[in-house]
Amino acid sequence: MRVAPVGGTAVQDHVALAEIELCGELIIAASAADVDRLSLDCIDEVLRVAEEREAADG
Repeated sequence: MRVAPVGGTAVQDHVALAEIELCGELIIAASAADVDRLSLDCIDEVLRVAEEREAADG
């Protein structure tokens, strides 16, 4: 088992941080919703899927 060294050494996993942020956005959206489950369209909107696809395409 590896343990992080003691001291000021900070390691940031940018992918993990981005995933945590997206999960947070989904939690906020779900808690604000008036329905039991978010629709797939709503999830895509929260995660800005269309924006990412447009950026990837051009």
